Amino acid sequence: MYTAAFGGRPCAALLSHTSLMLQGLVISKVQDIGQDFVYLNCGPLFHMATLMTTLATFLWGGTNVFTRRVEAQELCRLIEAERCTGAFVMPPTMQQMVEVNRGRNYDLTSLRSFRGLPEWNAITSEDASPWGRRPGGYGQTEAAGMVTLAALGGGASGSHGRTIPLVQVRIVDPDGKEVASGEVGEIVARGPTLMHGYHQRSAETAARQSGGWHHTNDLGRREADGSLSFIGPKTRLIKSAAENIYPVEVESCLRKHPGVADCAVIGRPDRNWGQSVLAIIVRKPGESVSAEELVEHCRTRIASYKKPRTVEFVDQLPRRGFAVDYEALDRQFGGGGYPGIGRSSSERTAP
Repeated sequence: MYTAAFGGRPCAALLSHTSLMLQGLVISKVQDIGQDFVYLNCGPLFHMATLMTTLATFLWGGTNVFTRRVEAQELCRLIEAERCTGAFVMPPTMQQMVEVNRGRNYDLTSLRSFRGLPEWNAITSEDASPWGRRPGGYGQTEAAGMVTLAALGGGASGSHGRTIPLVQVRIVDPDGKEVASGEVGEIVARGPTLMHGYHQRSAETAARQSGGWHHTNDLGRREADGSLSFIGPKTRLIKSAAENIYPVEVESCLRKHPGVADCAVIGRPDRNWGQSVLAIIVRKPGESVSAEELVEHCRTRIASYKKPRTVEFVDQLPRRGFAVDYEALDRQFGGGGYPGIGRSSSERTAP
């Protein structure tokens, strides 16, 4: 199953028959999938978000209905004709289907769905499964789907729920040591649903499976009740004195301020501390939030050593497509000194 490219080359996760069956059992439990389930495959079959339900339906002898393209009227026709009970339908398509079915030409009541627009709710049935009540979690293609599920253990404080029964999860620092609850680190996992490695990418496989754990290249936080909050992708690391600071955590905190439209965090070389945290902020139109206010905002919400030491304001952030161009920000604002990197930031390749 192809996943993110590394070093500009496509990467295919090798998933075993066992891993797919076990993930299917977990998904069928939380989505209430049995032999009477009829799944409309209108999501991308190259993506685990929809394929894991396809496999669970297949595993229990349910019915998979396939369509060549996402076209609102055709989806309505198939749901009525096949009495589909599940489908991978995104909000824009929901709106299109509501428009197509204004005259109630199609009976869509067999479809169990998340609650959305009142017009959508009126023509479909509510999904009362654990997944329907608390959808989502954290997952990867390399794990054949989900690693945690919001549907497990109701009332979890973590935004992405609890670990599925078949997998172990740890949150570790760059040296592979488990961090305390409440601290951010890399999510690592092991268990029978994890991939065997990457197809013909032995070096990448060795790096991602070091120490017997799958290293996700994603950051998370273990909450006090044992549940998981996903923070964001692990890209670069700032080292201030002996402390590890992940820019994505600081950025997440800054974005919660009502005066911030966009932001990026880089590390600037510091003679005393190795690096210091620099935040580059785009204010929301009409807002006049100050640097001092943003520093205090972070200090009261994350560990104080992670707060920005300096703040710069810009009209917009440089981007490469949708992604922030951190190398351009390093050049503009004097970023650098990242741990383990002995060359300029413009020569780095992000993981």
